[in-house]
Amino acid sequence: MDVKFDDLLNRYITKLGCTGKALSLASNLSEGTISRYRAGRRVPEDGSPELRALCRGIAQIAREKNISGITEETVMETLSQAVLKNAADPEALQKNFNTLITALTINVSDLSHFLNYDPSYLSLIRNGKRFPSDPGAFATAVADFVVRFYPDRTGISELTGTDPEAIADHDAYRECVAHFLTGRHAGEGPLPRFLKKMDAFDLNDYLRVIRFDTFKVPSAPFQLPTSKQYFGLSAMMEGELDFIKAVVLSKSMAPVTMYSDMPMEEMAEDPDFPKKWLFGMALMLKKGLHFNQLHSIDRSFEEMMLGLTSWIPMYMTGQVSPWYLPGASGSPFLNLLKVSGTAALSGEAVRGFHAEGKYMLTLKKTEVAYYQKRAERLLSRAKPLMEIFREDSRQSFQSFLKNDARQPGQRRIILSSLPLFTASSDLLKQFSSDSMTDSQLAGFSEAQRDRVEQILSHSQVTMEIPALKRGVFESAPLRLPLAEFFHEEDLFYTWDMYQEHLEETDAFASKHENLTLIRNENPPFSNIQILVRQGKWVVVSKEKSPAVHFLIRHPNMCRAFENIMVPIAEDRS
Repeated sequence: MDVKFDDLLNRYITKLGCTGKALSLASNLSEGTISRYRAGRRVPEDGSPELRALCRGIAQIAREKNISGITEETVMETLSQAVLKNAADPEALQKNFNTLITALTINVSDLSHFLNYDPSYLSLIRNGKRFPSDPGAFATAVADFVVRFYPDRTGISELTGTDPEAIADHDAYRECVAHFLTGRHAGEGPLPRFLKKMDAFDLNDYLRVIRFDTFKVPSAPFQLPTSKQYFGLSAMMEGELDFIKAVVLSKSMAPVTMYSDMPMEEMAEDPDFPKKWLFGMALMLKKGLHFNQLHSIDRSFEEMMLGLTSWIPMYMTGQVSPWYLPGASGSPFLNLLKVSGTAALSGEAVRGFHAEGKYMLTLKKTEVAYYQKRAERLLSRAKPLMEIFREDSRQSFQSFLKNDARQPGQRRIILSSLPLFTASSDLLKQFSSDSMTDSQLAGFSEAQRDRVEQILSHSQVTMEIPALKRGVFESAPLRLPLAEFFHEEDLFYTWDMYQEHLEETDAFASKHENLTLIRNENPPFSNIQILVRQGKWVVVSKEKSPAVHFLIRHPNMCRAFENIMVPIAEDRS
């Protein structure tokens, strides 16, 4: 019989002869979290920061007590196996079970009859007062019910961000539902991956790694035929690179418009093509060209987010405007169109037979003019997938925030630091800066406060803030958040300043009944914040390197952000 995670943890604690409080201090996890782990009411995710912290804490106590055979690696191996075998977080299962019933409008009486459970027992599970003895079997049984009585995959597809085609067969559908219930999808979807990459991305480091500063836009003679055709996948990749060469070597500085609904996977599998393509894109950016990138959204949500993730470096330069075509529907044909001032690349294939397609590159003025007109017509039908605000568009961003504050609508704010608008002028005076005066900081705080209070006068706001333990804080002190004002200087809190600001934030919340404050001991991001106005838009703000704001209005993306599951910390014990 598999040993449960809580049993293994309690065995370690017994062998170490320590208390839950001692393990809490050693691992920088709250006593409440340790208590829930020991009682079997919560299980950390495999590979999560919480599991790593727990293993470090156990190993640290073993070293201090000279107990051999207990290292961070051996503890991780043992507990990870238990996590994978018992991979069901009771609180995640309860929450996801309720979400599933609501999203699919499941009749609980029918479900209890199918499972041969008393309806009152399902009610206790939904309320968190009971937990199935075998959560995996419970999740599979519920999934069997869903597969049998809810054949429409749309609801599960939206809940999990899974392509409906990927769950077309019953087994895949059943596994997807079961994994959703046990919480194995949490934090693994395309949207969290997109946010994590954005959070960690540093444009300066990226440009340094690819040696952007040493690039020289080539000017040596390079002759392409005035027109050329490419048949098959290998030749089509050659056509993509030839188009880039033609654009880089021309004297034209006209914007480049690019659209493609061709599959990305086959070309990405080539070991050399992605590197050459990125290098070519970097050369075009170095030349100073602006791009209108028309993203195809007639793809699965996951594929769309994967594509957007690869574009992050180019978005950050401010030289790319992302667009999408609303109302695009599945056509039997695939198309590609890339146009510059002097070259055009067009492509076609039958959907499902990409490798049998054809590209055509032309440098003929009349043909390029024809394709330029096509690109203009596409752009006239397009909507911005994102509006990107950098420092040169500061005024536009401030105007958007100020005007939107007048509009009613529920908001959600996810912060990686404490909100500037709750800081007192006395606290702000404690931040030293070579480039910003106390009065400037106070002015920024006041402007933000006025806008938030205007929103709170007519709408509800849920705000998630980092509530760090001292050890976590001291390993990575927080910065004052100034991205809204495009100020990237690091103004760090001391522990006492951070505690003072936490108290001021609590006081602000207590005075505004429309504000709900949520404390998160394990914030997932350190460099971005997310603002959501339900049903309307999302703003993802990056604090530095560079400070940039992405305003997203696309309905599917907004819905995904509204439903994003950010881990919420346990209440303090």
